[in-house]
This record gives sequence, C-alpha cells and structure tokens, in this order.
Amino acid sequence: MSKIFIVFFMISSILFANEADEIIKKLDQNMRGENVSMKLTMKIISMGHERTMKMQSWSEGTKKSFTKILYPPKDKGITFLSLDNQMWQYVPKIERTIKIPASMMLQNWMGSDITNDDVVKQSSVVEDYNAKILKKEGKLVTLELTPKEDAAVVWGKIVSLIDTETYTSKKDIFYDEDMKEVRIFLYKDVKKYGKYYIPTYWKIQPIEKKDNYTEMLLEDVKYDTEISAQYFKKSALKRFSR
Repeated sequence: MSKIFIVFFMISSILFANEADEIIKKLDQNMRGENVSMKLTMKIISMGHERTMKMQSWSEGTKKSFTKILYPPKDKGITFLSLDNQMWQYVPKIERTIKIPASMMLQNWMGSDITNDDVVKQSSVVEDYNAKILKKEGKLVTLELTPKEDAAVVWGKIVSLIDTETYTSKKDIFYDEDMKEVRIFLYKDVKKYGKYYIPTYWKIQPIEKKDNYTEMLLEDVKYDTEISAQYFKKSALKRFSR
C-alpha cells in the first residue's frame, strides 16, 4: 500500500508541475505576445508628494525593449534600450548615452517603485523560474516561482495569484534572496486585445514604505503589429528621443 501511495504521490507531483508550467507559459504569452507596444501613465506617490509621468514602450520577446519618456517636459525625450540583458539610457539635456550596470538593476527607475530590472523586463518567468502550485481555489491558482540554478535574476522567489480564466496575474509578491517580502504588485481592470488579456491597472507597493506607491495605467495596447527593427538598435536612443 505504501508503494502505491508513493507512486500516486509522484504522479500527482509531476502532473501538478506540468500544470504549473502550462499556466506560467500562458501568463507569459499574454504579457508579451510576439511583440507589444503601449502608452503608459505612471503616478508616483512618495513622502506625500505626487508626480505623473507618461511614456511609450515597444518590446519584442524577452530580449528587446525600448521606452521613451513623453511627459513631464523636464524628462521628455529620455530613452531606454534593453538588449540581451543589457540596458542603456540616453539623456537629451546632456546629449549622453549611459550604460546601466548590472549592479544597479534593483535601483528605483525614475524615482518610482519599479526597478531598472522591471523596465528591462528581460527576465522570462518561463525561462528563468521553476513554477510550483501552492493552492487552487476555483479559477484562482497561487504559484511559487523560484529561480533556476543558472538564471540571472534578482529575486529570491515570486508568489503569484493567477486567474486561469484569463491567465492574468492578480497579485505578485516579490522576495529578496533572504526570502523577505520586498514589494507587492496588484493588478486589475483586465482587458482583451485580440487573443490576449492584460491587466491595464497596476499598483506597486513597497513593503517597508507603506506611504509610498506607484500606479501604472496601460493604454493604447497593441499586440503583434509591425515594430521597426530600428527601435532595437543603440542608435535608437538618440534618434527617437526627439
């Protein structure tokens, strides 16, 4: 009987692992598509002060992304390019291109509660993390994502609450290497674009700064359209800053 139980447990574990992998693949595909472009409005609340930024982004797969600041005027034209886990920034006021070192991937981006790593967005949950189901409640599944052995990622683990009706995340909790909670992403207002679903409202809440948070509104989302390859060259930093 004990041997039967062990075999049953092993089969169940394998099936659960396969299910977790399928869920995370569908989630990742929803976020990326073949490519995606969008406009974003970001509201940053910090120490009682509020400021708003607007930007446009283009991305393709897990290796290429380009972001341009549209507002406010003092930041307009600042651009960011990420290619193959490397990131550059162009600042028009000083006409200078700056490479962001790997050591700064966890630094806050433009004073917000997202990081340089979030903007680079090179970490693919499919390629870099092992997924395990922690809980299932109807259409809601809680997954634990732990880094694969050789993955170049900055988080110790991520715990995600996923809606398997749309394969979108409702909440992500990020942990550092010491397994301490660092921040929470909350998502809502899921919209469908063609065959893809994506939450169009994001809230990022740092754990240790309860009065600080960042909100992001995704607008004009376009999947699987023709994006010029020129956006993903270093020359794009200055060329498209105008």
